[in-house]
Amino acid sequence: MEYIHAALLLHSAGKPVDETHLKKIVEATGEHADEARIKALVAALQGVDIKAAIEKAAMPITVATPAAPTGAQPEKKEEKKDEKKEEEAAEGLAGLFG
Repeated sequence: MEYIHAALLLHSAGKPVDETHLKKIVEATGEHADEARIKALVAALQGVDIKAAIEKAAMPITVATPAAPTGAQPEKKEEKKDEKKEEEAAEGLAGLFG
């Protein structure tokens, strides 16, 4: 993850995201820079528009929800049935342990 952060830091600073710059940033944090991981990241980012990828990832996702009709009242009969079922289930469990 630190390599991705380093790449984003370079991108935001307007610097090229290459092996040399990534290695310098990772080592500046006191960590050992893994050459293979750096090369893999640079290869994976080859031809990627980082700015467009960030903007796409930051777009809010909207989910359409069905609107309830105005003035609609929830049915109370269903709630009473659910309460009775819960009470019956509790009584059945009490019989097992009591």
